[in-house]
Amino acid sequence: MSRYDLAGRTVVITGSTGGLGSAVADALQRRGAHLALLGRDESALAAQADMLGGPRTAWAAHADVTDLLSLRSAIDRAADHFGRIDIVVANAGVNVVAPTATLDPDAFERVVDVNLTGVWRTFKAALPHIERQRGYLLAISSMAAFVHSPLQGPYTASKAGVWAMCNSIRLEVRHLGVDVGTLHPTFLKTPMMDAIHADPAGRRLWSGNERGLWRMCTVDKAVRSIVSGIERRAQTITAHRAHAIVAAAPGFFRPFVDRVGFTTRTITEASAASSPSGGPPPTSSTVSCEPEEQEGKAVRLSEGEPARRAP
Repeated sequence: MSRYDLAGRTVVITGSTGGLGSAVADALQRRGAHLALLGRDESALAAQADMLGGPRTAWAAHADVTDLLSLRSAIDRAADHFGRIDIVVANAGVNVVAPTATLDPDAFERVVDVNLTGVWRTFKAALPHIERQRGYLLAISSMAAFVHSPLQGPYTASKAGVWAMCNSIRLEVRHLGVDVGTLHPTFLKTPMMDAIHADPAGRRLWSGNERGLWRMCTVDKAVRSIVSGIERRAQTITAHRAHAIVAAAPGFFRPFVDRVGFTTRTITEASAASSPSGGPPPTSSTVSCEPEEQEGKAVRLSEGEPARRAP
């Protein structure tokens, strides 16, 4: 496959001021890409955009991946600014380290909302623009999608969910010329990892990530893998060759199932027949009436009971 030239293409990056996001933005800017930098810290975004060349090459906007309207507004304005959106890197993410017995439910829900649903919202908002350019969607997952550690239930669930969701979305959009990929980095020297090492639970769990299975990978190496993966419009991106084997194992039979089990005709017809709610359309048997609307109408009280007139 020929290399997907990044020069002149517009890339949307969520969480762009984070450790990995900022490194990816730097590398893509050096490849000649235009950058739409999205995040919640407006002052950090403005500084990042200035450092990367200002409005002609780097444009920044506030956006919250937990808010679909916020994402749509920012991505639409980015498309207006640059005239196109070619690539999306859904990078925003958070983490917690705690066992289920003591973890705050709000913390669990936030991790899933940002890491998993946030990717879905980002892709949802960007897809109309990506379709026009027959572009590429990339979600930042993790090796945690395949290797499930203790004390990280919401994180591993969200990252495995990102991987599975992107495999589904890829089937939905392949006939449109859109490609979808997932990145599966391991431990990186970023502010997120610093926070884990500052937490006694995280420090004990990973032993500082200094050696063995859990040793740290350099951000530079991860970024090289990301840029190369985008240029290949890859389905799965890892930083280490050994990790590629682990990542490939769960999906060994997936290409066969994708082609044989889900034909393009099946997918397009099912998509056309779907409703926005993702379920069957309401019928007269499932629509209820408020008491004041029931006068003169037949009302079924329960399954098998004859209809009667409302008093």
